[in-house]
Amino acid sequence: MSARAIIVWGTSSGAGKSWLCTALCRWAARQGVRVAPFKAQNMSNNARVVPGRDGGYGEIGSAQYFQALAAGVVPSVDMNPVLLKPERDTASQVLLHGRVEPALGKMPWRERSDRLAQAARESLLRLREQYELLVIEGAGSPAETNLAAHDYVNLDTARWADARALLVTDIDRGGAFAHLYGTWALLPADLQPRLQGFVLNKFRGDAALLAPGPEQLRARTGVPTLAVLPTWREHGLPEEDGVFDDAPAGRGAARLRVAVVAYPHISNLDEFQPLRRVDGLRLTWAREPGALEGADWIVLPGSKQVSGDLAWLRAQGLDAVIQRHAAAGRGVLGICGGLQMLGRSLADPEGHDGEAGVDVPGLGLLPLATHFEASKRVQPAQLSFGTLHGPWHALSGVAAAGYEIHNGRSVGDGGAVLHDAQGEAIGWQQGPVLGVYAHGLFEQPAVLRALFGSNVPTLDAVFDGLADHIAAAFAPGTLQGLILP
Repeated sequence: MSARAIIVWGTSSGAGKSWLCTALCRWAARQGVRVAPFKAQNMSNNARVVPGRDGGYGEIGSAQYFQALAAGVVPSVDMNPVLLKPERDTASQVLLHGRVEPALGKMPWRERSDRLAQAARESLLRLREQYELLVIEGAGSPAETNLAAHDYVNLDTARWADARALLVTDIDRGGAFAHLYGTWALLPADLQPRLQGFVLNKFRGDAALLAPGPEQLRARTGVPTLAVLPTWREHGLPEEDGVFDDAPAGRGAARLRVAVVAYPHISNLDEFQPLRRVDGLRLTWAREPGALEGADWIVLPGSKQVSGDLAWLRAQGLDAVIQRHAAAGRGVLGICGGLQMLGRSLADPEGHDGEAGVDVPGLGLLPLATHFEASKRVQPAQLSFGTLHGPWHALSGVAAAGYEIHNGRSVGDGGAVLHDAQGEAIGWQQGPVLGVYAHGLFEQPAVLRALFGSNVPTLDAVFDGLADHIAAAFAPGTLQGLILP
């Protein structure tokens, strides 16, 4: 078997590539096609734990994880062989086939590209032997001429896979026709014929008003506009990157206000997407003290650079607000890096998180000491809560699944309330403050029922909604012509 392939390029980051690829995966799977996602290289601090190639576990970008679930297949590290996790503006942790490669992280970008490209091509070829169709996501734009010689994510992948291509743009940003035309014009000559159609995403209003734009664009390029996708903010799929938005999100009259601290190196924020769909819950993102006022719960999420984000938190004056909030008996939740911040101390003798040899005091709200070390814990987790009190008492006795991705080990002085399947403590409570190493709890129906007494739509329902959305937007027979043999 050598899989057919379709690649989704974008005119920019945020154009809608991940969203559209997820929808295509579910649409194809519903036609009985054995389909898998692929993205040669992703840059994101939103990652998931999946089976590795050696029987262990590794990390891939969350977008490909959800695309695999939409396709109805087991996610694997081959679906996102290169993952870059930004640590600072000028440095990223490099993961190859799900595992950290420190030496690659120290190499200049252009020098390491050949090795990364080789690994990506190997993964692509393995997937082509296992599936009938690959839905490939590009990165950024395929028209970055300064990067073209090393662009294995958009350009070389399209060649390796002999892929047809779609080009999607965010029309809500303005300039969509110029973005589409300019991207087409800057594509390498051998790839222009692969482009099967343009997709206008996030359109608001009467599509008839787009005329004569699509017709003029086709006259200039020979490429038709195949779909106009209406704006749909409540589709339920987590955003791949960045904080969702600055405006509070939620449904119905607010009975519970949850504020998530949005520090610069926030990670795994996609796990909070289900909270946006809980009736009566208002979710906000906090970057300054005023945004925490009036919150019932304050959440410190994961962090790719804990000591740096803790310093930022203090510089903003958020630490004092969090401590007053806890002293008043109101709920504080720390997840992974957030748990580490809530402890008494962070020791980093070798500089695996921040500056080597510098011990940093934590917020002192949990009886924990954290020691950073070279090894990284990456594994799924079956979880069992013990007896909890105060704001978190509803979780007592709840069993759930999650995943761990972290450097650093924390030792607690009592207060353990969450254990993994091996009985190891990975969660602690002190008063109204709860810290857990497990990500993904808010994606678990048992946790949602315990905390909120309600359910949110399942991921399967979300994926089906995405597939229905594109089926209605593409002209009849268009998707079949692009995807089916």
